[in-house]
Amino acid sequence: MTASRTLFWHRRDLRLADNTGLHAAAALGPAVTGVYVLDPAIIAPPPELPPMAPARLWFLVESLVELQQRWRDAGSRLLVVAGDPVQRLPQLASLLEAAAVVWSRDVEPYARERDRQVARALQASGRKVLVDWDQLLVAPELLKTGGGDPYRVYGPFLRNWRGQVELSEPGTVEAPTGLIDLDAACLDALQTAAGELGRLCAEGQRDLEQLRSGHGFKGMDLCPCRPGEAAAAGQLAVFADGPLLGYEPDRNFPGTAGTSGLSAALSVGTVSPRQAWCAAQAAKDLARSDEQRQAIAVWEQELCWREFYQQALFHFPELADGPYREQWRRFPWENNEDWFDFWKDGQTGMPIIDAAMRQLNETGWMHNRCRMIVASFLVKDLICDWRWGERAFMELEVDGDLAANNGGWQWSASSGMDPKPLRIFNPATQASKFDADGDYIRRWVPELRHVCTKDLLSGDIGALERRGYPEPLVNHKIQQARFKALYATIKG
Repeated sequence: MTASRTLFWHRRDLRLADNTGLHAAAALGPAVTGVYVLDPAIIAPPPELPPMAPARLWFLVESLVELQQRWRDAGSRLLVVAGDPVQRLPQLASLLEAAAVVWSRDVEPYARERDRQVARALQASGRKVLVDWDQLLVAPELLKTGGGDPYRVYGPFLRNWRGQVELSEPGTVEAPTGLIDLDAACLDALQTAAGELGRLCAEGQRDLEQLRSGHGFKGMDLCPCRPGEAAAAGQLAVFADGPLLGYEPDRNFPGTAGTSGLSAALSVGTVSPRQAWCAAQAAKDLARSDEQRQAIAVWEQELCWREFYQQALFHFPELADGPYREQWRRFPWENNEDWFDFWKDGQTGMPIIDAAMRQLNETGWMHNRCRMIVASFLVKDLICDWRWGERAFMELEVDGDLAANNGGWQWSASSGMDPKPLRIFNPATQASKFDADGDYIRRWVPELRHVCTKDLLSGDIGALERRGYPEPLVNHKIQQARFKALYATIKG
């Protein structure tokens, strides 16, 4: 084994193309080996960390299986091991005699502390550690107000972010080829499970296969998010070639295939934000009207929302545990557990709410417009703590991402950085505006297909027409007034 081998640690960048960390590793020399650590704190986390949804586990495992083949095609291999990365990375680096270990940075509090411990252990053994950003178009340290503070409001953040992105003109880098695999002694150890290296890799591969067969997710065929780098590239190409030009207003209608379906891919990194941005710039050449150019700009703004929430969590890690606005720690939540369970199961008696929650339960994914509607309903109609909803989403979502999920729930709950102090969605109004024909509701609440559209959207369905569908848990008008009265107790 030569001292020039480099170990590249995959985390939220499960691809070879446009992987800036891997590009940096390959620049050190062609002898590069990939590694992914099945970290129990992520795969089966303790209560204080975000849960791993079966849908997300399916997406992760299938993406890893494909990534292993891509490494083989590039001339090397991706090793999968299980355990605490603080122990496993130094152990593997020693067994492989790696001179350097490279990875890309993360914004989440657990990941940042873990990475600090891994770096200290590697450096203590004399190994070089290289880390930089890959999952963001602009590093969070570069986005500050005129006073040098992190941004707390999206609008000014967008202007600075867009200016920096357009100035840098981000491009993409090719996937590495011609990598050099391990030497004969290491290959023998891997293939025979002889010694520590072979045992670690055999156990990791076994665990990966067990997760692949036992993740428990049943909605693979229904989920719009497809695992793996190849699928992500295909989805991005299809989206940029057509739906992107109508993204505004199509993105708002849950019954329309108007979004990219790339949320999970961006979360685990089977596609990069630079690839997404470059696809948007290429689509501008196809735009033939101001409306189409505006649609592309709106999708770029959605990419910015993703980065806004990422930088917020980076600068304010306490967001992972509670509200940004201190007064919300005093809010007198009613937290009716039965109501919460009905909400989670799609049995509230409010058709648009139940359609959205059933879509999430069955497919692992929910349209973003519906995420806002159901979040508002849980918090401001059922008066349940927004953190209950935040955790429930992480238990179900294929694209569960701590920064985006937390940011979205705090936006809906009015406990976050959004300057508007109080926002309440009327579910019937939202249904009438964004599912005017009731197609989305009928798709996910089939027992109501016979109900006339007017009653379907309002939820005002007669007893005989319900045919077993539940009565509404609450009256929106009454609960809205109740919520506002409770809010007055903490206001200011």
